[in-house]
Amino acid sequence: MARVVRAALVQATWTGDTESMIVKHEEHAREAALQGAQVIGFQEVFNAPYFCQVQEPEHYRWAEPVPDGPTVTRMRELARETGMVIVVPVFEVEQSGFYYNTAAVIDADGSYLGKYRKHHIPQVKGFWEKYYFKPGNAGWPVFDTAVGKVGVYICYDRHFPEGWRQLGLNGAQLVYNPSATSRGLSSYLWQLEQPAAAVANEYFVAAINRVGQEEYGDNDFYGTSYFVDPRGQFVGETASDKAEELVVRDLDFGLIDEVRQQWAFYRDRRPDAYEGLVQP
Repeated sequence: MARVVRAALVQATWTGDTESMIVKHEEHAREAALQGAQVIGFQEVFNAPYFCQVQEPEHYRWAEPVPDGPTVTRMRELARETGMVIVVPVFEVEQSGFYYNTAAVIDADGSYLGKYRKHHIPQVKGFWEKYYFKPGNAGWPVFDTAVGKVGVYICYDRHFPEGWRQLGLNGAQLVYNPSATSRGLSSYLWQLEQPAAAVANEYFVAAINRVGQEEYGDNDFYGTSYFVDPRGQFVGETASDKAEELVVRDLDFGLIDEVRQQWAFYRDRRPDAYEGLVQP
């Protein structure tokens, strides 16, 4: 039997300060709830600019604790208000010197379910993330939410198939991939990698990208956020490549079982033959 989940994502332009950025996302979330959305996800470090275009110590000011920092606390209140599951990507400080690129997952009743920490940290021009973030050390959690089993994979992670697979093995039905990726670097990969991951692992993927240019560099974030189903097909149109947008789509979770029975990729895996894949 089909079980339809109405899901949302936001691709946003940077406002210039954290408070107005959070207010903007609260407004989008309330609008999504009015449209019947049950789950929503925001872009990478949604409450800040993409400061990793430069390497400057001043940008540690964007970091806050998870879950007890001001942004996640506020998003828990928003989840209670709207009755939605919310995926909240922020810059996390665990203790002095321990910083992570993190997404908190909040259930529809406002309860904090846990966090995912980005595993793969780039260090290339315009994406100087190793200056700020330690590699994630919290595994590949899949959260049992009011809408089903939700996982997170963050931006640069998407180039590495191992995490996509582990999320599938851990039971994910929907994986949010909050990102900040620029037009010249990876645009042709954007509509290739996540659909391929959705097919290989037979679940839904929500691919979220920032949009516009910001004050700390020349990166042209090209939006085009979307949902893709387990057959690798877009669910509705992709978002604009130039403008902010709230995307709301109906995801038929019944398709997951249908595809897994038809294609049987999990049945035909050969983990006994894969030992060499994890050798350094």
